[in-house]
Order: sequence, then C-alpha cells, then structure tokens
Amino acid sequence: MTLPLVNIRVLDFGQYVAGPATAAILADQGAEVIRIEPPGGPRWKSPAMDTLNRRKKSIVLDLKTEKDLAIARDLIATSDVLIENFRPGVMSKLGLGPQDAHTLNPRLVYISLPGFSAEDEERSHIQAWEGIIAAASGQFTDMGLNRILMGINTSFSPITLASGYAAMLGATAASLALYSRETCGHGDTIEVPIAAALMEGLVYNSMYIEDCPGRYFSLREHEIDRRKKVGEPLDMGYDELQEFMDPFYRSYFCKDGRPVYVVATCHVNHCHKTLKAMGLYEKVREMGLPDLDDWYMPSSRWPQGLDCALGLYPLTKPWADKISKLMAEKFLEKTAYEWEALFGEKNVPVSAHRYTKEWLNSEHALASGLVHEFMDPVVGKRRQAGPVAWLNSSAKLASTGAPAPAPDAHREEILTDLAMRKTSSMASPAQYTPFTKGHNWLKGVKILDMTNVIAGPTVANTLGRFGAEVIKIYPIKPTFDPWNTVLIGLQVHRGKRSILIDIKSDKGREAFNKMVKWADVVTYNGPHRQLEPLGIDLENLNKINPQTILFHLDCWGGPKTGPRSDYVGYDDLVQAATGIMSRFGGSMKTPEEHAHLGTIDVLTGFSGAFAVATALYQRKTTGKTDVARTSLAACGQLLQAPFTYDYESRAPFDEPSGRHIKGEGPLYRCYEALDGWFFMGMHTPDANAHHALEAIDGLTGISKLSYEALETFLMEKFKTREKAHWITALNAMDVGAVELKALSQLREKYSSHEETGPHGSGSTFQFTRYDNHPSGHRIDIIAPCSIRPQYSTLTVPPPAEKYGKETREILTDMGYSKGEIDDMINSKVVSESWGEQYLPD
Repeated sequence: MTLPLVNIRVLDFGQYVAGPATAAILADQGAEVIRIEPPGGPRWKSPAMDTLNRRKKSIVLDLKTEKDLAIARDLIATSDVLIENFRPGVMSKLGLGPQDAHTLNPRLVYISLPGFSAEDEERSHIQAWEGIIAAASGQFTDMGLNRILMGINTSFSPITLASGYAAMLGATAASLALYSRETCGHGDTIEVPIAAALMEGLVYNSMYIEDCPGRYFSLREHEIDRRKKVGEPLDMGYDELQEFMDPFYRSYFCKDGRPVYVVATCHVNHCHKTLKAMGLYEKVREMGLPDLDDWYMPSSRWPQGLDCALGLYPLTKPWADKISKLMAEKFLEKTAYEWEALFGEKNVPVSAHRYTKEWLNSEHALASGLVHEFMDPVVGKRRQAGPVAWLNSSAKLASTGAPAPAPDAHREEILTDLAMRKTSSMASPAQYTPFTKGHNWLKGVKILDMTNVIAGPTVANTLGRFGAEVIKIYPIKPTFDPWNTVLIGLQVHRGKRSILIDIKSDKGREAFNKMVKWADVVTYNGPHRQLEPLGIDLENLNKINPQTILFHLDCWGGPKTGPRSDYVGYDDLVQAATGIMSRFGGSMKTPEEHAHLGTIDVLTGFSGAFAVATALYQRKTTGKTDVARTSLAACGQLLQAPFTYDYESRAPFDEPSGRHIKGEGPLYRCYEALDGWFFMGMHTPDANAHHALEAIDGLTGISKLSYEALETFLMEKFKTREKAHWITALNAMDVGAVELKALSQLREKYSSHEETGPHGSGSTFQFTRYDNHPSGHRIDIIAPCSIRPQYSTLTVPPPAEKYGKETREILTDMGYSKGEIDDMINSKVVSESWGEQYLPD
C-alpha cells in the first residue's frame, strides 16, 4: 500500500527533542523530511538525536547568510509542512516567520513549538529548556503522593514529558491541517506551546473536584490527610510506603530479587483473575473479603458492615495489609519473568520491572518492531526506540530502523531537486486559495468511541475540539469502577454524547451496526485478539460501512507481532517494563511509579489522535480506509527519548535518577533561594560557560571555580537572596530561570469561568471553572488550548454529562421510534444510567 504521507515534504528546523521528534513522527508515515542543520550540526550533541533524525535528509544552512536564506525560502516555497521550536519571533527576525512563509507558500502548514506562548508576556522571552518548562508548569513540585509522604517537596525528573507531549500534538496538528487543506485549499499557522502541551498531559494531576467523596481517595491520600491533621511529620521511608499501596496496584519482589508491578484493580475481573492465577482466590474468599454487585451504588446504601469490595479501588487498610502479605509471600515462589509469562497468558495485567537497557534488548521489544535494530555506519549494531504511531499501510516502514544522516549529506540531492521544482511546478502565490477563517479541521467527521480508561478516550476527546462529533459507547453494566470511568471521564468525556448498550444482544448489535454506518472512525482499545470476535476488525466494519476507519490501541503492540502483543496492560506496567520506574525510584530495589497520573496514557491518546488524523488524510487523498495504531509501550519510549538507544560503545546508562536528585549538573537544576525554589537552566557543553555569571550581583568569584566546584558554591550563594533577584538577573543574561510553581498555584491563578477562545490564544496556562457542573460538584479543569491554529477554529467541548444521558437522543438519530426505544430500555438492551448519582458518594 502507498504510505499515508507520501509526497508530503516537511522542513525540520527544530533542535533538541520537541521539533525533531515531531518531524520524525511524520517521517515514519512516509513524509519526506529535510532537516535544516546549522553550521556545526545539531545543537544537542547527544546520540539520541540520531534516533530523532531517522529517515531524514540533511542540509546545512547558515541562516545568517543571504545565500542560505534564499535556499531556505525556496525550500519553504516548495514544502508542505514547516516545524520549528524556537522562542517566539526568532524565525520572523530571519524573515522566515509564519507571515513570510505564507507569502511564499499559502499552502504551507507552519508548526511552531515555543516553550511558552507568544502571548505570554511573563515567560515568552525566557530561554525555555525542558527543565525550565517543567519547573514553570509544576512538574518538579507536584511529584506525586509518594514524594509527599516521604517529605520530598522538590525533585527532578530527566524524562522529557513536555517535549514528548508537544511533539505528539505538533504532529497531530500537522496531519489535521493537511487534511483540512484538501478542502479549504490553504495552510495554517499553528502554535503548540510546549508548556501548554505539558499542562494538558498533567490534566489529571491539576484537576480539582470540590467536595470529592472520600471513597475515591487512596490509602496514601488518607495517610497524608491524617498526618497533617495530627501534626505528624511527612517522613515516610520507602519500605513503609509500600504498606500504603493497594495490593492490586503496586510492586512485589520475586524469587530472583527482581520486582514485578501489578495493576489489577478497578476492573470487574482483574483482581479475581490475579488471585486465581496465584492460587490465592479461595483463601481470600475464606478470609471474608466480599464482592459488591453494584459499584455505582452510593456507599451509604452498601450492605451493613461493608466498607470495601474485591476489585473496587481502593481497599481499606486492614484488608490491604492482609492481601498484600499473602501476595508478597506468593511472589517469592517464582522469578519475575516466570510470573510475567504466567500472568500474561491468563490475561492478568502484570509486568516485570526492567532497566531501559534491558527493555531495548528484550525479545518482545525487538520482535514487535517497537525497538529498531540496524547497522549504523558509525557505531555498528544499534538498537533504538521505534515508532509511536503507524497505520497498517505504514507498518513495514515504521518497523524498520534507519541511521541518521550526516550533516549536509543530502545537499546536492536537495538543491538539484529544488532547482527542478522551481522551474517546473512552483506556483505563484496568486494561484493559491485565499486564507479564510472560521472553519473546523474536522467538521463533518463522526467518531464512534468504544474505548475506556484514559488513553483510548483521549483520542476522540482530542479530535472533538476540532469539530468531530463523538458518540461514546459503554456497556449496560460497567466493567470499570467509578474512579476509572466517572472521575477520569470529567476530562476525556467532555463534548461526547454517550449511550449505554449491550452490543452482544441482537437488538443491540443492530443499533451498533447503524452507528457504524454513521461513523467515519471507530476507536477501540484492547488486545488485537479481541477485534474479530467482537466483529470490529476492519474487514467486518467495512462490510457495514466501506468508508469506516478503525483505530486500535493496546498496551504492548508494535508494527509487527511480538510474544507479548496480546497481553493486557496499563500505563504503570509500561513504566515498569521500559525503565521509567527504576529510573524514577533510583534503582531496581526501590522502583517508583512516575509522579503523574496518566503519564503515558495521555501521550498515547495524543498519539492515537495523530494516527486517526493521518488515516483521515489518507482516505481523503486516496479513498482507502486503514487501521490506525498506537500503543502504550510505543509512547512510553518517546517520553524517554534522551535514553532509548544502545550500542556496544555506548556510554553507561547513568542519567540522573532517584528521589533526591535536583537536576543534571550545577548549571541545570533546582536551587533553593532565601524564600523558595527556582530552576536555573544553562544548557551548554562549554565547561567555562559559568564564567559569564561573574557579572551577577552575588556571584562574585564564580569565574575562578572549576566546573566540579560550582554546585556547592551556587547552593550556598543562592540561599542568600530572594528567588526574584536570581531569576531576574539570570534572565537578563539570557540564562533561563523560573520559579518552581505548583499545579494548584497555576490552576488558581489561571482559572476562569470563560471558555478558551476560538483559536486557543492567550496565556500559556488556561483553566476553566465550572461552578454548575453536571456532576453537582465545582470542577476546575485544564482548557483544551495546547494546539492553537490561526485560521481554523476550536470547538470548545461542553462539560461531560452523565453516562447514558443521550441514549434516547442517539437512538432517535439512528432512526428508532419512541416505542422501539422504550422496548429496548425495558428489555435491557440499552440503558440511560448506571446509577442514581453522577459521581456516586
């Protein structure tokens, strides 16, 4: 099959992670990507850049010279997409900004990924390294419940969350704008502030629910609250912390000393399957741990004496202690890999912990195409992270590794091609369609959403803001508890209509088939083996509707099939398997889930939105439908872009790790000032770069110090003055510096009763406050403004309604009469609610 983005030319002006990663994602779908390198090659001198530059062509241009600027302008005039991630205004000063580019080529899709929005007067001028963005966005302050209980308030993580989220959203915006261009005739300018992308990625950590019922708080949250009330210090050790983890949502050590991670709560079957696979089910039943048939019943109506139930998150502390003890003893009977295989075959979500190096060299990662292996001309056999998304038509390409080009390797080829294009096919701007405003990229596109939890529903939620209409299908009897559906749904259910339906019944299947005929896209998350039995593989869907695209997401899938491809899994299991937990916790002996709920899930949802957008573009240009794919494992690799490569002569995997680290060296880390914490970002390979800081009031003598002596010196000096002094002084010298913010601070400062504007413009950070939310609670939630098109408009999604509220409305739209709908409700084919309350108390 033809590659989905064949004949699309992309110019990659990006540096570091966000820009190059965006271009790499497009290259994996067949786009021709020309990398514009500055003299001297990439600014980031890391072997990780070779991963991000796979499949690209390279030309070195000195944009300070008129000759090379002319080449850049000619390339812009003959390209489809331009990607840059400089500070606002940098490209315009070169005469290559959005207006300049569209004068040359009105069909160009211009993707700008600045650290902060161009309209952010407080931050847009700052040298926005990854650490600067993370610090300003609350990432280093809000590092999760574990760190709170351990009394660690400020800690650093080397994982490139912000750039990963921004790259995925940038690629999504590019495919959507290309799709829209086929109709409107012109390109667009799209700003994706990296900090805004990070804030959307952290949505479940910044969301506020007023008077949230206590049943949704974990054991750790209850312990934090207890200690604060009685004045007990938050100084818990790692081992003690494990006793406040739910037994079905934690790590256990095995016979070989390697831990496994279990995520088997919140689902109607997972806990039961886990205990049965371990031979503990009958013992637990004898101990008296009850079931609860209706998880959506208010807790005030639970049977007398019942305060928790098997499968319902979380268990109470007494039950958690008993079950954890049994499971901990049992896990010592087999090795971690033995347990992983046993649970995988029994459809239980469990994974062994691995270091990143082990993951890159693991059987499944290589067999599935998630990790590429190829011969590099410089280092020999190299293994590196593969694609984050693919279509069936691009799977072969996406599964194949390719070395990065040497700087300027394709100069002659690019210039020869450019000369041919200039003489034969370049149109004048007068021949292009004039720019128009007010259109939605996805107006008229209909999505049937069959997904659950976070990653899957995020796909349609992301696409909905661009005009897609979404119907959400859930079963009559929920398979997940209210924590996983209702609380999570406050974000991902926004703007969707929902129906509760039994699609396994004859009448339900008939209604489902009518919805498939209505839909352009059907989205589903689960192992591939589930598709055909449900009749939702592409072949069966196309028998009902030849124009339907299938989107399929799973945990371990890749563009090829590996031994774990059909294993079930969740975000935390990928963190364990790919090395995120061992890095964040400091070692395999103290693994720790990354601080933020939905770390990989949300990124995978963004990746799914990209895959769907690309499949829609392919259908628009070729008439062919396809299967759009991504997986949690693929996206877990993108978040570790600086580390996911290996070869024989590679430097050790010794990146900063553990709970007490504050940065990546003396010039790139969190520092404590007299009145609080700030982050300093001076990202340079120059060992004498600190000499310039001699001019700052309070840092006299720094130029005489060796690099090794800097950290102690700066720690002492920075504590002598307020953080505002240091931030102002450092930024004046173009050294990035920002105050460490908390998510709650940002939410309170930037919350508004007004929805985000039609183009998402305004502050980098935007929250919406719903005083009269349908849930009956006041809800503060991030505004969907990370993708900010200049010409297309956003459709701001309304608050999420109660599941099933639109059941009748949807069936009416599908042609059913009131009497037929009444019969379907009475016969339990469909339902209008799971329970009497929106958020069961």
